[in-house]
Amino acid sequence: MSEVILGDDSKGVEKRKVGAALGIGILLLPWIFAWFLLRKGYSPVARVISFGWMAIFFLIVMGSGSSSNQPVTASAASTAASAPSAEPAKASAKASASEPESNLTGPQRNAVRSAKQYLSMTGFSRKGLIAQLSSSAGDGYDVADATAAVDSLDVDWNENAVRSAKQYLDMSGFSCNGLIEQLSSSAGDKYTVSEATYGARQAGACS
Repeated sequence: MSEVILGDDSKGVEKRKVGAALGIGILLLPWIFAWFLLRKGYSPVARVISFGWMAIFFLIVMGSGSSSNQPVTASAASTAASAPSAEPAKASAKASASEPESNLTGPQRNAVRSAKQYLSMTGFSRKGLIAQLSSSAGDGYDVADATAAVDSLDVDWNENAVRSAKQYLDMSGFSCNGLIEQLSSSAGDKYTVSEATYGARQAGACS
């Protein structure tokens, strides 16, 4: 699971409002974006609501796990249908010609559908997407099925790193090195250092 790396807060920070981008992030991926509200300036009420929603979210996922192997995707798909994609279609996933979906098993094809839905909403690294699909707090696919599904897609991970970097910068300030660290950290987005560097630079954090 991705966690936001928090730096030291400075004194005298003005009160912050929860913007639309951060609100959508908390709604869809609360275990990532709720942590942003721990930064100084956000109200206690906003923090209680965001972390309360995260707790409810996990309870729903765990409660529905026995009846469905895609607890997160069902709700995420309905939200994605009404929300515009953050970047052009070149960063989205499409079936790879070298390994068509017809060669995949049923669970792997389902994992492909879930992966495409996630990629339509936000940027993911290869490792991050596999972790999301296979996590017990995510979709609960077998790691082998999640890996096969992700590797069957033709994804530009550099462009996804750009999407992730822009989404972070829309919500908070990051230095060039701080954003690269967030994107490449095993506790963050799990991009390679090369992908994270490309994303941070293209998003404008380094110049």
